[in-house]
Parts: sequence; C-alpha cells; structure tokens
Amino acid sequence: INQLESLLPAPPAQPDWTALAWRWQHNKGRGYLEPIAHPHQIHLSDLHNIDQQKAEITRNTAQFVQGYTANNVLLTGARGTGKSSVVKALLSEFSKDGLRIVEVDKQDLIDLPQITALLRARAEHFIVFCDDLSFEAGDAGYKALKVVLDGSVAVTADNILVYATSNRRHLIPEYMAENLETQHLGGEVRPGDTTEEKTSLSDRFGMWLSFYSFDQDEYLAVAAQWLHHYGIQQFDEKISQAA
Repeated sequence: INQLESLLPAPPAQPDWTALAWRWQHNKGRGYLEPIAHPHQIHLSDLHNIDQQKAEITRNTAQFVQGYTANNVLLTGARGTGKSSVVKALLSEFSKDGLRIVEVDKQDLIDLPQITALLRARAEHFIVFCDDLSFEAGDAGYKALKVVLDGSVAVTADNILVYATSNRRHLIPEYMAENLETQHLGGEVRPGDTTEEKTSLSDRFGMWLSFYSFDQDEYLAVAAQWLHHYGIQQFDEKISQAA
C-alpha cells in the first residue's frame, strides 16, 4: 500500500484564503486556486462614460455582499469600453465587505462544480469571473455553466455569483441557415429548438449590461483620465493627437 501511495499525486494544498482574488489553474491534471498576489487595483471613479452600467452592477453587488438576492451578470458590447474593468473595480469597492473574485478561463468552465464545492462553505462572497466568454457548438463548458446558473439537484450556493463579459450577446454563434426553419434539408425536424437552446444560456443571466463604443470626445476624456491616474496631468494637443 505504501508503494502504491507513493505513485499517486499528492493531494492538493488548501487554498490561501487570505488572498482577495484567485485564478483557477491546473497542475498535473488537478485544478487548484492560485492566489493573485497583486490584483489590478481599479476604482469605479476611474471609469468614465458608463455611469448607468456602474450604478446597476454596484447595486447588484452591494445586495450580494449584504446577503440579499442578487443576479448573475452578463456584460456585452464593444471591446475596450470597460466591461472587464468594471468587474475588477468591484474588488476595490467591496473587498472590505467580504467580496472575493475567482477568475476562470473558458476552457476551465468544466471544473465549475469543483470550484463551487470549494467556495460554498466559505463565509466570503465570491464572484466567479469569466472574461471574454464565447462558445462554439459542442464546448463542454457550455453545459457546465448552464448548470451553475440554473442550479442542479444540489442547492445553488448563496455566496457565489457568475459575472461574465463577452463580445457576443448570445455567447454562441448563430447562422443564417438556422433561421430557415421551414427548410428541412435532411436535418433536424425542429431546427428552431436547436436555435433556442443556443440562445438560452444568456437568458439565464438575471442581469444584462450593454456597453457601447465611445465617440471621439468620450474617448479622449478616458485617455486623459488614465494619464491622470498614472500621474501625468498634461493633456495638450500633441498628446491628444497621439491618443
């Protein structure tokens, strides 16, 4: 028995629960929570032109950390408009209230049952953060995420929410042929059911927030804000042109 045990991989170490944020990683086939030593410190006041989106996600997160009912959130829209940044900024706003963030890559979503099992017994409130989320047909993580959003036979954990960003409103590509429900060219009898199944994942998020591209003046205001954030007060015509 001792020889057999020596061949087996060592049990995973307990996560470092003193951290504020973690990234789900793998080592020799086993998943574990890797603490992020220096989380990206963004403040909500640093983010401009998304006041309504900030207000909605802040209200939802405040309810969550206070133990009230809150929604999973899907943030969609143009790239570079603050979808990921607003989620990261929540840590600066609510970490003192017990908020923590676990970042999970799309390919690791199949481990969500294992991740939620680790988190559900903790006193903290966790956002499982999936950045730049999208699926292709047949992705294993698609169904795993649906189970977490919907719940399974097990009760959904009250201290876990999913916040996801995506450039796709429905998270999975749709094709023109799928709209031609009256044409059955040797395929499914009810192709509309398949289309509805594809679009149903985004419907399981209780809150949708849309982000839109900035116009020129809004973009320059954002550029000036970030220069100010890094201690550069000057924003003259030369810098404006470079931006």
